[in-house]
Amino acid sequence: MSTELDVSVVIPTCNRPQLATRAAASALAQTHSDLEVIVVIDGPDPSTVAELALIGDPRLRVVELPSRGRAPRARNVGVREARGRFVAFLDDDDEWLPAKIATQLALAAASSAEHPVVASRLINRTPRADSIMPRRLPAPGEPLSEYFTVRRGLFYGDGFIQTSTIMAPAALLRAVPFTEGLRRQQELDWALRAVRHDGVELLYAPEPLVLWHQDEDRHRISLEMPYPEQLEWLRANRELFTPRAYAAFTLSVLSSMAAPSRDRRRFRELLAEARGNGSPGALDYLTHMQIWALPPSLRHRIRDMIVGQRVS
Repeated sequence: MSTELDVSVVIPTCNRPQLATRAAASALAQTHSDLEVIVVIDGPDPSTVAELALIGDPRLRVVELPSRGRAPRARNVGVREARGRFVAFLDDDDEWLPAKIATQLALAAASSAEHPVVASRLINRTPRADSIMPRRLPAPGEPLSEYFTVRRGLFYGDGFIQTSTIMAPAALLRAVPFTEGLRRQQELDWALRAVRHDGVELLYAPEPLVLWHQDEDRHRISLEMPYPEQLEWLRANRELFTPRAYAAFTLSVLSSMAAPSRDRRRFRELLAEARGNGSPGALDYLTHMQIWALPPSLRHRIRDMIVGQRVS
């Protein structure tokens, strides 16, 4: 095997041996085989170490951290360990389809950018249905902060990026690491900072290449609602957003985090934040109001009915 590989796969995990093994197996089963899989165990976890040892593939490496630091730190450790030209991330509860890496490498090779970042669509798998995300890809010249945040429908967004879809040059990831300590919006935070780096182009494979498992009886970081932390993050990173995107994020994502409190002060705070630092549109105001008026379970059912493009 050559000293430098094409791709290093980084999988952060902790105390989920069966999921980590499933994720690693999907990476090792890629049609493009010039890769290594680095599973970074976030704190002592002998069960996961033992399960991974049963795989028996020399391309698999396990890095066990002495203490917990959450997924962004584990990803950054994996990047530092990587021997590949590119690094592709895979969350431990997701899977890749077999041609994921081959497809992304072909797109990267066709790009003239110094640092091509390649994402993809995914299959969003819930107990109720499968759907394809994102619903659309960025339009030419569209500000990425607006693509990721501005809604075209009352109950859903169109733009999206998810960590398990991202493949990026290792050199870029060392220059622009994940923000450690951030619980939500980790991939959004990274993507918006990365595209500001010289020579970066964000590309999307139009086909879904990832299975995003959203089991409703299993905890996911993406379900946490750290409202004060996220508001602080948004204010500290205002330069990453256009005024339109800033308002849209405030009145949709932050509103969803604050609404369970039923605290009217937060309702007003978010309106003031969007007006004072952004440029909200009519749909942003409507989104904010329906988030506070409807129970989350009802909103999710309506959204599923509207955007449920089933996978055959």
